[in-house]
This record gives sequence, C-alpha cells and structure tokens, in this order.
Amino acid sequence: MAGLGVYQVPPGPPSEEAAACALETGYRLIDTAKYYGNEADVGKAIARSGVPRSDVFVTTKLWNDDHGYDAALRAFDKSLTELGLEYLDLYLIHWPVSDASAKQWGRVRKTLRQIVSKTQTLRLDTWSAMEQILASGRCRAIGVSNYTVRHLRQLLESCKVVPAVNQVEFTPFCYQKELLKFCKDQGLQLQAYSPLARGERLQHPVLVSTAKKHQRTVPQIMLRWALQHHVAVIPKAAQPAHIRENFQIFDFSLPEEDMVRLDGLNEDLHLC
Repeated sequence: MAGLGVYQVPPGPPSEEAAACALETGYRLIDTAKYYGNEADVGKAIARSGVPRSDVFVTTKLWNDDHGYDAALRAFDKSLTELGLEYLDLYLIHWPVSDASAKQWGRVRKTLRQIVSKTQTLRLDTWSAMEQILASGRCRAIGVSNYTVRHLRQLLESCKVVPAVNQVEFTPFCYQKELLKFCKDQGLQLQAYSPLARGERLQHPVLVSTAKKHQRTVPQIMLRWALQHHVAVIPKAAQPAHIRENFQIFDFSLPEEDMVRLDGLNEDLHLC
C-alpha cells in the first residue's frame, strides 16, 4: 500500500540510491517507468539490497510510443531487460493514448470521430498484448494509469482480464471520488501518484493544523488520508530523510472528523 516512486529522480546513482534506501527502510514496492529512464538503476538497487526478489513488488509502465500489440510486447521485453529481472510484478499502460493519437488530436478537428475510433482500437490492441504478457507468466499483474471512468468502461466492455490497478493523481486537493468508487465497484485497486501534490499545498492551514494535532508532518497526513480511502500511495522522494518520513504512516490513524475536513479540500487540482 506504500511504495517509492522514482519519477523525476535523475537516472544513475540518484535513482539507485533512492531505491536502495527505500528497500533498506522497509519499502517493498518500487514504481518506475520506461519514460523515467531509470529502470536499470532500480534493478541495480534490488540486486544489491539483499532483499529476496519474491519480497519486492516492482512496477514499470508502457510509454505512449509503444502502443499496439507487437510494439507493447517489444516494450515489455526491453523494460524487463533494463531492470535485469526475470519477471515483473505489475505492468501498466502509462497513458490511454499513443504519441501518434496525441499528434492527431492536435492537428485535426474535423475527423475527431475517426481519431476516437482509432485510439480506442489501439488501446484495445495494447491491452490484448498486456493480457498475453500476463499469460506468459513473466508478469504477475497488469493494469492502467491515468484512466478515467470513460476509459475504464470502454476497456471493461471487451477485456478478458480486468486491470488490477489504476494509477492516477489522488490527493485531498484532487479527490477523485467518482473514480475511486467506480474502481472499488469493479475490483480495481486505485493507486496514487504525486500523493503529496508535488509540494504545492504543504502549507495549507488545514493540513498544518491536522499535522500539529497528531504530531506528524504534513506529508504523513496526506499519505495517511489516502491510505484510509484504501488508496495505495507511491510518493516520489530522493532524500533519505524524506524516504523514511513517507514510510512512517502505519502507526497512527485519522479520526472521521479529520478525514471529512481533508475531503473538503478538493479543488480538482490536477498537476499532471
């Protein structure tokens, strides 16, 4: 339910050291992606950690230019090689759109229906590849990222395997209540990236007062809030002190009145 995200942690020693520190601290989930450029560094940290491979949950993601059946299969193979692993724990579709589709949307307006149709077809082809990857035994679970209810409905109409995870922005300021309920009803685990709102609201008086009340830090309050909504969290951190701080969230809980106050902070703040 709590892992380390390494988005925007520089490739090389910074990423390797962050992942190594997390594993030493007690984290057992490391979240990376092809787009981050640090899959190899995460793999090195796991290899040197001494933690049994079966105890570590590793997530990476398929980037936008790898949509399509054959391209997705190749991308998975490459990520597995970069990580230096024999299998992956979770493979996600990073975004529900390919680079080509994004360019089409920008260029063409009069053929929007055709673009939508092609994009949906491409998404389904990609998901078929994900299902094949799962069936091969080289990945323990497959899922999606940045999918809205609309995207999920389209996928659920034709998929053979329901996504295990939907990874999205989720903070008190981006409280995606409808999406959370939909995922719960469909048996998907919602997972929060940027659960600290990229530091944009750490001085908010409600958060500050709640942290003072519980003798905790504001990041710990934000992460605990997500956990109590049954949302997994993968805060990005590079400094050892922050990595350790973000993991100290299992020895306290927020009472209902605090949860309600934090729920009320929603402003649909999407930072990505």
